Amino acid sequence: MVDLKTQNDRVRVGIAECPSCHRPVISMEKEGQTRLLYPLGSSRPPVLAEVPSHIAEDYNEACLVLPFSPKASAALSRRCLQAVLREAGGSTKNDLVEQIEEVLPNLPSHLQKSLDAVRNTGNFAAHPIKSKSTGTIFDVEPGEAEWNLDTLEALFDFYYVQPKILEEKRKALDKKLKDAGKPPLK
Repeated sequence: MVDLKTQNDRVRVGIAECPSCHRPVISMEKEGQTRLLYPLGSSRPPVLAEVPSHIAEDYNEACLVLPFSPKASAALSRRCLQAVLREAGGSTKNDLVEQIEEVLPNLPSHLQKSLDAVRNTGNFAAHPIKSKSTGTIFDVEPGEAEWNLDTLEALFDFYYVQPKILEEKRKALDKKLKDAGKPPLK
């Protein structure tokens, strides 16, 4: 670790070798927070194979930019959310708020609540809103951008992962029924 001091900041920079691939790993510590600078990565779980690649790409990018720009992460995750609601949720609307309202009745209550929160916090990201008491413009906070990502992960599970698991189980049961001389499930 190398200590660097400027007039306003003190940071520690560390360079190490990855024990697996032997490539450099560069990190920075500032005010007790450590951030990986290279290679860029995310602490979020990887997107499962069931999620379409173009949606996974937007999600992964939203995860990568989160530590640097919660606003950018929120914008990317909202774009990703629109694709999920249109393609998997069957929404026919163009506006995200209308898409959310259209699919809400078809979702379990925990996803309804989470998606409704994303709709409300998304207004801060897309349209500057001032506090009525202080006049301060509300910014997107990292926790709010992470909530978008959490909601996306839950929607991935609901729309892509669980249907695939159920399909595999049905196929296995249909094969068992066929081997027993019985008709497949309806």
